[in-house]
Parts: sequence; structure tokens; C-alpha cells
Amino acid sequence: MLVLFDIDGTMLTTSRVGIKAMECAGREIFDGSFTVQDIEFAGRLDPMIIDDLLEPWGKRGCAEHRERFREGYGRHLELFVKEPGITRALPGVVELIDEVDRQQHGVLGLVTGNYPETGFTKISAAGIDPERFKINAWGSDSHSTPPTRNDLPGVAMSRYAEATGRVLQGSEVVIIGDTPHDVDCAMAHGCRCIATATGMYTRGVLDSTRADLVVDDLSDTAMLAEWIFAGAISRN
Repeated sequence: MLVLFDIDGTMLTTSRVGIKAMECAGREIFDGSFTVQDIEFAGRLDPMIIDDLLEPWGKRGCAEHRERFREGYGRHLELFVKEPGITRALPGVVELIDEVDRQQHGVLGLVTGNYPETGFTKISAAGIDPERFKINAWGSDSHSTPPTRNDLPGVAMSRYAEATGRVLQGSEVVIIGDTPHDVDCAMAHGCRCIATATGMYTRGVLDSTRADLVVDDLSDTAMLAEWIFAGAISRN
């Protein structure tokens, strides 16, 4: 069973300093009038967000500016997340990670809109060891134009097959996220999905999606582990 976690709003909170770091990166490249206002962040891929931020400056799709922005964003983020009390794991996350790790049939991974370096920065700042996540798909891994989160579960499943020699069925993959985008990408690959109302979307909004299970948070470790691994032994 491959269990893929989203990061922001699902595993942890950075008190929105990621957005602050992006604004600082933009002001380094352009000027003090650069703003992140009116940009949608939740559940989206960082390359898409950065392109949206570059568009008013006529630099959308410019590889050079995108890489400069990415470097500045990562640099500012690393400083901001280290501030005391800014970054923390959300309820039940550490316990659920531990439980999946304990299971013979459990493999931990990530499906996230973050770049690898910024995703690992956030995870480390929350006191979680990034090395625990063996199979990962990042915001920069989409092969589509424009990039889409729906590509990412397929990337993770391919990497699992490369690492283990075993091809997974969608039903053997669980995606845990906090936005309708997470639900949609799971459904696109026949994966099961847990939606947690710990991010920007309310329980009511998530209940209206096609998520297989909607929870207020990830604190009920026993129930979630039982749901995740239901039938895993018989499939293996």
C-alpha cells in the first residue's frame, strides 16, 4: 500500500510564510510593488503559482525568471520556517506516519505542489524526517502544459514500480490531502482519497467532492490506519 501525503494544510502548517517568502522573492527580482494578492495557492503546483505571479510583469513561462524566483523563494522560506512557533505538524500527522511505517505493507510518499527543496524544508521544520518518504511526486514533475496536479499520482506510481519492480493498482494507493485538487488527482488514477479539513477548505466543501473519506483532521490514528489498509494483506 502506497500512502501519499500532501504537505501544506495536510501534514503541517507554516502559518502562511510560504506566501510571504514568494512575495519577498518577487520583490527581489522586480520591486516593492510586487504582490501576491488575488493569487490562488491552496492545492496548486508551485510552477503554476510562480507563472501566475510573473504574468503581470510579462515574464510568464520565462525559464530564467522562474528559476530566479524559485531560488529566492527557497532561500527566504528556509529562514521564515525556522522562526519559533511558525511551523508545526497538524493533529495526528506524526502518529499516522508512524503507524503507516509500522505496517508491513505500508510505503510512505508525497504528492505535493511543492518543489523538492521547499517541500523538504517545510517537513524538516515541522520536526518530521523527510527521509521517511520513499516515493515522491513534486510540483515540478508534471509533464503537461500547463502543468497539472493530476499527473502526479501517476509519477509516484511509476517511481514505485521502478523502485520495487511491482506495478500498483489504483486501489493500492491512498492520497491524503486537504483540497478538492487532491481529491481530483486521486480520482484521475483510481486511487482512494482521504480529505482532511485542516487547510483552506471546510468540511462542507470537502464533503461535496468525490473523496472516499472526509475527516476533520488526522487525529484518529486507529480508524485511519484500518481504513487505509483494508484489504491490503489479501492483495499482497
